[in-house]
Amino acid sequence: MPGVRSSAPRRRVRPGLLVAVVSSIAVFGVGAIAVPAAGAGTTTPPGAAAGGLPGVAPAPAAAPLTGAATTPPPTAAPTTPPGTPNTSPFPPGVPTNVTASQVRTRSVTLTWTAATPGCCAIAGYDITYYSPFDDVVMSATVGDVTTTTISNYITPGRQYLFRISARDVVGHRSLASEPVTVVTPVTDTGPDTTPPSAPQNLTLGDVTDSTATLSWSPSTDDVGVSGYNVYRFDGWYSSFLVATVSTTTYTIALPPPPPSTPLRYQFYVRARDAAGNVSIASNTVFAPTTPTPPTTPMPPPPTCRVTYQNQSEWQGGFVTVVTVQNTATAPVDGWTLTFSFRGDQRITSGWNATTGQSGVTVTARNVDWNRVIPANGSVSFGIQGSWSTSNAPPTSFGLNGSPCTVG
Repeated sequence: MPGVRSSAPRRRVRPGLLVAVVSSIAVFGVGAIAVPAAGAGTTTPPGAAAGGLPGVAPAPAAAPLTGAATTPPPTAAPTTPPGTPNTSPFPPGVPTNVTASQVRTRSVTLTWTAATPGCCAIAGYDITYYSPFDDVVMSATVGDVTTTTISNYITPGRQYLFRISARDVVGHRSLASEPVTVVTPVTDTGPDTTPPSAPQNLTLGDVTDSTATLSWSPSTDDVGVSGYNVYRFDGWYSSFLVATVSTTTYTIALPPPPPSTPLRYQFYVRARDAAGNVSIASNTVFAPTTPTPPTTPMPPPPTCRVTYQNQSEWQGGFVTVVTVQNTATAPVDGWTLTFSFRGDQRITSGWNATTGQSGVTVTARNVDWNRVIPANGSVSFGIQGSWSTSNAPPTSFGLNGSPCTVG
């Protein structure tokens, strides 16, 4: 494209390669010290006089007198060689208001507000861009403009992130702008060229030793979202389509961790529409390393209340009235109350209920005339019994298998 100079794609430096790169730079720097710079003076080889003939030894320099001060030869005033970088500490300002004014299948048009000059006039702008979940970075260079169209290495249905930095006429460069993220459509001429919105709030839960459940908020689309693509990213440069689903949840099989690397797998989701357009990727979540501990569900609140009241007690015997209240909003049709004595009581008779006893456990069932306990209503029954060493009352009751409040 006229006015845009693009360079060949380059790989982003991976974490494991950073030390090697730095070490290489250090070694190169040490070696460069021994190499004379272009235009520097050369050392006269032994046996050759400066400006003389080979084989003719130069005249020896006069030795200074012992104890006498020596005066260094006069030096010329320093001059700045051509091409020396400007050392002004004022680079250009950062380009602002970067937007993608037009996004097509094979090109993206960017616009921005011009950077503020620092020490010197703005010469142009450098643009870097890449696809997330990839390690290849592209770049382009433009002159002193505030809009340009990028077409090299742009393909349909792909996400790109762009940053712009300014440079001045002496080589200073600004910091990079805020990123702009776009996703290209799959067609420029079809009835639907608008991708869906990105899925939000991707989370990972219900983790076991081998599976986990992804969930996310639904996307929107001008025509309609037809489903979601679930991807796994290996942390380097490769993404794999794991599944295509129509809902906003998916249970994934957890892969084994990559050998000999501290990186872990990540997952992300893209929405898609019927035309094949895909959205910008959701946030990413890491594959867990430990399963989620199981949780014990909270028991439901009691829907009954039981009052156990001794009407009379004497040495060796007692008479008790038990009242069962239904605190639920629906009636109880047929009931069985269970409780356990805390002493050595034995039931000898009862009324308004059919009672039975096995060891210390007592079971009382309704009779025909009190089979139904209305909502917020109650029924009562009585028991008579004997005891020898203790007539301690029960402290817990269950109605139809559910615990009741006591009192």
